[in-house]
Amino acid sequence: MNMENKQSMLRDGALDGKVIVVTGGGTGLGRSMAEAFLRLGAHVCITSRKMDVLETAAKEMEKATGGKVLPVACDVRDWKAVDHLVEEVTREFGQVDGLVNNAAGNFISPTERLSGKAFETIIGIVLMGTVNCTLAFGKHWIAKGEKNKTVLNITTTYAWTGSGYVVPSACAKAGVLALTRSLAVEWAKYGIRTNAIAPGPFPTKGAWQRLLPGELVEKFDMAKRVPLGRVGEHHELTDLASYLISPYSSYVNGEVVTIDGGEWLKGAGQFNMLEMVEPGMWDSIERMVRGTKGS
Repeated sequence: MNMENKQSMLRDGALDGKVIVVTGGGTGLGRSMAEAFLRLGAHVCITSRKMDVLETAAKEMEKATGGKVLPVACDVRDWKAVDHLVEEVTREFGQVDGLVNNAAGNFISPTERLSGKAFETIIGIVLMGTVNCTLAFGKHWIAKGEKNKTVLNITTTYAWTGSGYVVPSACAKAGVLALTRSLAVEWAKYGIRTNAIAPGPFPTKGAWQRLLPGELVEKFDMAKRVPLGRVGEHHELTDLASYLISPYSSYVNGEVVTIDGGEWLKGAGQFNMLEMVEPGMWDSIERMVRGTKGS
């Protein structure tokens, strides 16, 4: 989403001098958050597995904001690659002030159709990726005695409730929720705050095409589940992320902020409506999902 015409709620220069790492930062909500941080004066490092996507995004964001973006290819499931990420960003900028654990993976499926590999993949990216990055940067800050650092995790509303048809994601996001609250207490003494955002439906082209391919995205209209009658706009989430990653939220620690227009209060389990899918449809849905390539 183009952030150019959306003014941040924070003052200009609110993140001057800050260096923020955003995993999954080349596309979707990760890119929107990274661009918002840039507009507020931060330097940003974006990571994902696809260097070509990162390099294109970095050039476009630098042109749009005048900021500095470092693209680093990194598979967050690989702790050695994450250690390399820490080295690269500190070599380039000399410091890191904030980490946004945004990298994720998900797909819809009846759980009995899933293999162990499916669980391993999603839990590896979502939970272990968050753990690997948090440990790597946290240990770096603690060893250096650096204070006033922030970890911001992206979880989901069904981390509390669970949700059918996205069980690997629900398991992984619940782990991220527990990690957030646990480290908020344990690492506060080191000057590290740990918070999270639980977004409702904020459509992004690649992720939503993979989750709800073909006509499903129209048949299961997420806006109908939201009391406000619409899905979220990226600038609404980036305002929240900018606040939580900034010094303005210095007394917020261990909090998980839901931003979903009231969706989860209306009906727990974001994907439970997939109960309406007839059993015979899942074969065709799986074929559509496998045929949809990420952006």
